[in-house]
Amino acid sequence: MSTTLPSDRHGQVVPYPMHDGHPMRRSDDRESQPVPRRRATDKARASVSLVVPARDEARNIPWVFEQIPRCVDEVILVDGSSSDATVAVARECLPSVRSVQQKGPGKGSALRTGFAAATGDYVVMMDADGSMWPGEIPHYLHFLDNGYDFVKGSRCIAGGGSLDFTRTRAFGNRVLLAVVNRLYHSGLTDLCYGYCAFRRTFLDELDLRSTGFEIEAEMIAHALRSGLRIAEVPSLELPRRSGRSHLHAVSDGRRVLRTLIAERPGVRTAAPHAVGEE
Repeated sequence: MSTTLPSDRHGQVVPYPMHDGHPMRRSDDRESQPVPRRRATDKARASVSLVVPARDEARNIPWVFEQIPRCVDEVILVDGSSSDATVAVARECLPSVRSVQQKGPGKGSALRTGFAAATGDYVVMMDADGSMWPGEIPHYLHFLDNGYDFVKGSRCIAGGGSLDFTRTRAFGNRVLLAVVNRLYHSGLTDLCYGYCAFRRTFLDELDLRSTGFEIEAEMIAHALRSGLRIAEVPSLELPRRSGRSHLHAVSDGRRVLRTLIAERPGVRTAAPHAVGEE
């Protein structure tokens, strides 16, 4: 297994990460090995902010928060006007959590609120429903530590997968992936998956304006268009632990498609945020 990172090609699937000369844990091998940590004694260790948007996720927050690795310095819970005890449960599980109120409707608004509040050198985003395992975070940080600017999870490369893909979601993801690879001349393996990390210094380059679920596609489109170095890492998508998803596959898929077309290289829209209004 090689530790060599590939050349500067946007959207290239990079080798599976190594840590201190040893392979980092596969996302589907959670019980057999300890979670890899970055050494706290390393000089100039980058600080890490984790942004978690949540609306009525009180039953899922405990599992998510207890899995957060020690390499995360700051956890920001973005509350979308929850009607349950999401914020109270989060504070009980992690007293140091920073709770901020979402500004505007939709997941895109929640993420932009969290990104604006983040203070870390690196920003990681993940969902609060338990479908993304926080123990994978060191995999993302490995590539940021080694020169990449934007790291995204992929369910479609070795070591990744999904236990929650319906036929509709899987088909839609394949179609949208083909569109982004064609329009942006990239070689990505997954698109509609919101487990990502990036250098906070590039937040202005990402120029995020979407309000809905299409913000994930907007981030990738802008990262590709801006020439950021992108890496994909394997990720295992788990089923939502409880409650109902806020995703609407068909309508959200249409918004993603409109966003990819509107944001393609050489095209600027006057008000791209209107694509994601809910």
